[in-house]
Amino acid sequence: MRTAIYARVSTVDKGQDPDLQLRPLRDYCNARGFEVAGEYIDYTSGAKDRRPELDKLIEAAKKRKIDCIIVWKLDRFGRSFQHLINSINEIDRLGVVFVSYSENIDLSTPAGRLMFHIIASMCEFERALIKERVRAGLANARAKGKKLGRRGLAPIDRKKIIETYDTTPPLSIRAVARVTKIPTATVGKVIKAYKEGKLDRDGFEYEKALV
Repeated sequence: MRTAIYARVSTVDKGQDPDLQLRPLRDYCNARGFEVAGEYIDYTSGAKDRRPELDKLIEAAKKRKIDCIIVWKLDRFGRSFQHLINSINEIDRLGVVFVSYSENIDLSTPAGRLMFHIIASMCEFERALIKERVRAGLANARAKGKKLGRRGLAPIDRKKIIETYDTTPPLSIRAVARVTKIPTATVGKVIKAYKEGKLDRDGFEYEKALV
């Protein structure tokens, strides 16, 4: 099985050595008889959207150059839980196996797929709770006669911006503005919030990005 190893070293914690992640992953591949087709290492914090090596990895998966992706932990792979779920679903659709070494999640096994679906369900549940709280807060404010100010961009428009931007490689802000026909300044604000983990892919406020 042609396997790609992915590691991310956070710039938040100085002095991190990617070999702490790479060594056990190499040993795992050797033990299972997997061919290491490449190693992809990004040096960036979890909130940063730009990950050149991750982009190359996804492109290799799309071109059917690899059969498996293995990471040290889930939080090394995703910018946020929503990005993680979306990325793994895309990988799965491509027929590429995903393995998280530390969590013992192997999507080629029934147990691994079950664990992933549990994690995805928990994320969806938390996102639904956040939406419900936001709506309840707005309704309560209106009931008290509070003025909520100018209405912001609708989630459906934020979603359009994020989906247009979140490609491999990502489009520029100006390119997204041309495609969506939304002002460049507004597009820039939405993309900034998404990159910082404040918005999920559907345009709703979400949890902070993984560190």
